Amino acid sequence: MKASKIAYKPVGLVLGMLAGAAAGGLFKQAWKVAGHDEDAPDATDEDRGWGEILLAATLQGAIFAVVKAAVDRGGAVAARRLTGTWPG
Repeated sequence: MKASKIAYKPVGLVLGMLAGAAAGGLFKQAWKVAGHDEDAPDATDEDRGWGEILLAATLQGAIFAVVKAAVDRGGAVAARRLTGTWPG
């Protein structure tokens, strides 16, 4: 395994945690904008229907995937600018 890949691992982990927090905040805002309750439903929420639960899961997954991809790509580009090598 390349040294640059090993050195990038801790940076990638921190970026991943930040991406998760940002995605969670974006999802909450998107759920409110969509005109739903303050809190998104959990899969085991008895008072919510299948449609609402699956819509929330789909929206949350899409937002998380986009934010994670953007943060991962941005981190890799920044690492190459700093070190001259691609971390992957």
